[in-house]
Amino acid sequence: MVLSTTASESTSLHCTFASRYVLESLPRYKMPENSIPKEAAYQIISDELMLDGNPRLNLASFVTTWMEPECEKLMLASINKNYVDMDEYPVTTEFQNRCVNMIAHLFNAPVGKDETALGVGTVGSSEAIMLAGLAFKRKWQNKRKAEGKPCDKPNIVTGANVQVCWEKFARYFEVDLKVVKLREGYYIMDPVKAVEMVDENTICVAAILGSTLTGEFEDVKLLNDLLVRKNKETGWDTPIHVDAASGGFIAPFLYPDLEWDFRLPLVKSINVSGHKYGLVYAGVGWVVWRTKGDLPEDLIFHINYLGADQPTFTLNFSKGSNQIIAQYYQFLRLGFEGYKSIMENCMENAKVLKQGLEKMGRFTIVSKDIGVPLVAFTLKDSSQHTVFEIADNLRKFGWIVPAYTMPADAEHIAVLRVVIREDFSCSLAERLLADIEKVLKDVDKYPSMISTRAANITSVVDERNGTHADGRVVTKTLRNNTEEVANYWKKLVEQKKSTGAC
Repeated sequence: MVLSTTASESTSLHCTFASRYVLESLPRYKMPENSIPKEAAYQIISDELMLDGNPRLNLASFVTTWMEPECEKLMLASINKNYVDMDEYPVTTEFQNRCVNMIAHLFNAPVGKDETALGVGTVGSSEAIMLAGLAFKRKWQNKRKAEGKPCDKPNIVTGANVQVCWEKFARYFEVDLKVVKLREGYYIMDPVKAVEMVDENTICVAAILGSTLTGEFEDVKLLNDLLVRKNKETGWDTPIHVDAASGGFIAPFLYPDLEWDFRLPLVKSINVSGHKYGLVYAGVGWVVWRTKGDLPEDLIFHINYLGADQPTFTLNFSKGSNQIIAQYYQFLRLGFEGYKSIMENCMENAKVLKQGLEKMGRFTIVSKDIGVPLVAFTLKDSSQHTVFEIADNLRKFGWIVPAYTMPADAEHIAVLRVVIREDFSCSLAERLLADIEKVLKDVDKYPSMISTRAANITSVVDERNGTHADGRVVTKTLRNNTEEVANYWKKLVEQKKSTGAC
């Protein structure tokens, strides 16, 4: 007997595009009733993913987008390991401990030759900051209770340039966030103003080593010295946390003499993102403490239902092991020499981009030479077009370059920012410069969005409120117009983003 199938069954089995599965809308809110072949599921999802941006052209992100194939093999081989099962996966646990110790020594922690550093791997710097903040809050509360003082109004002092995870920590864990506002030309926290805002309820001052906005390093040394003086005058012991998410794997290799880490006595904890310049794919961060006394023991949980007594201090419980293994691979593979070479290359390519932008004569560079390898720049003349138009048009060439306004009190400044990662070569920098020039030529041909908007918001904006009672005409300044247009474009960009669960 000859076994055969019908033509329709054969094509359905062997060719997804000849099957019924490409004729049906994909389920979006409700699980489908029936199963489909694995080949069809793979093809359909793969096709939709083509509409995502190219991660390597996403110049908005600090997160690593390229790793060596050998490391990817190690990650794939360990993708089914739950890191929290320390007794079952003791080697992976040992790899985490090795990473913690290497990072602590890199940050000049006062750890003896045969001592073990105190720290933990996290799901990015957001979790690391939550843990560090909780340690500061609990230690402050314990001290206040012992002194018989109220402990219900803790606060943190930081700059307006902090990443949103600090705002999340403050809101989620009921800590007041005292923010040092920025000013035009100075886009990091002013240490003098920060120390002035410190009071007896301040659990820590958070300094940023590598501002998200401009990549600039804050002056942790000056902050430490000013705070030491204030603590001596007041009898307080306000500490410092350094958010080194972006700069922690840059400063030790490029600026070894810069004092920002545990060499400063008031720096009690530091977080760093392994998935940024630690050169690991997204999903790993680290937090290390100066000494064991800086992490209250009552925050550490001990469990035994996974096979052995295991101390744990994390917000997440189950998590993958592969990022931990990847971090150890990078430390072992690259060593100090390799990291130093990569960071130097990133800085050189940042210079190529910066010099190319300066030659165009249309931009002002607002980022600094010392800091994270990125270039932040704004238009010298925003009277006709905005940075938001440039960012929007660069997407036509595949580039994802963020445009944003600065925080308070510099909201009227709108900038573009290009992050230089390991996989951003000199050739790509030159290509980006060429595409920016094309965009500038194109937008110069367009009607001015500024003029269109300004026509509606200057002079007599509406007939009811366009004049004062004495007949004087209400006019808008250039700064007012710039702020209006920047907000307009910002809202326009936000509207293009899809909404849904976060």
